[in-house]
Amino acid sequence: MPLKIKCAPDIISARTNPLVVRICKLEEKKHRENERLFRFDGIKLLLEALDFGAELEYILVREDSYSRIMEAVNTHLGERKISSNGTLVRLGSSAFEKMSSEKSPEGVITVAKYIDKIHKISKIEKDSVFSPMGKTLMLESVRDPGNLGTMLRTAAAFGISTVIMTADCADIYNPKTVRAAMGAIFKTEIHRVASAADAVSALRKSGRRVFAAALDKDALRLGSFPLEKTDVFLIGNEGHGLSGEAIKAADRSVFIPMAEGTESLNAAIAASVCLWEISKT
Repeated sequence: MPLKIKCAPDIISARTNPLVVRICKLEEKKHRENERLFRFDGIKLLLEALDFGAELEYILVREDSYSRIMEAVNTHLGERKISSNGTLVRLGSSAFEKMSSEKSPEGVITVAKYIDKIHKISKIEKDSVFSPMGKTLMLESVRDPGNLGTMLRTAAAFGISTVIMTADCADIYNPKTVRAAMGAIFKTEIHRVASAADAVSALRKSGRRVFAAALDKDALRLGSFPLEKTDVFLIGNEGHGLSGEAIKAADRSVFIPMAEGTESLNAAIAASVCLWEISKT
């Protein structure tokens, strides 16, 4: 059945329209935090958001793409009864281009509310017991939003249902993170924690093993020992790796075997290799 959503009566043409200015400000974290809203471009992410049941604030469609976008949405939905509390807004080309961050925009920008039911700030003390559901990945100080989004996308592809990340990781609602995650933002339970070391200790107290991706003298070669479904890999910062405290808190360190003379892997690639191993369990 057709998407049930309110429609704004007028087409917005001015680049200085208050709504246009407001949506543009969501590029900045402080405005996303103030409004508890985030934005993303493209039809695929809109369909992912609808399938998930995200609370939409606006669906902003370029006027010359309106028929194509709505046909794609309604074809995808088929007979599913999906409704939203958001507002459908049609935009002139100039106003749309002001808001779009894509090099080749598809003609639709969506604004959604923060997904608080699966994205949480978790207060975990050193003596806590913490055992999230399903396979889990942990990240410390991953600062690049594109890398973070790629890790979330890869984690979802390999059956990881929960990602734990320190508070200094990139913002999951950064448009670059959302774009790189390609829908994983709507499927993955995410816990933000203050301390990687404390979270590792809490995971271990629940009976889970944590392996730090770090090259040290006692590191195990990845693939040389059996993994269990409940094992957790810990991946660190793109340039500096993991903190000493996090490595010390983990059960063991692991390294990815590589050809001699090659540079270390990008953090997102390293995470992919580790997650491929855990996906076999």
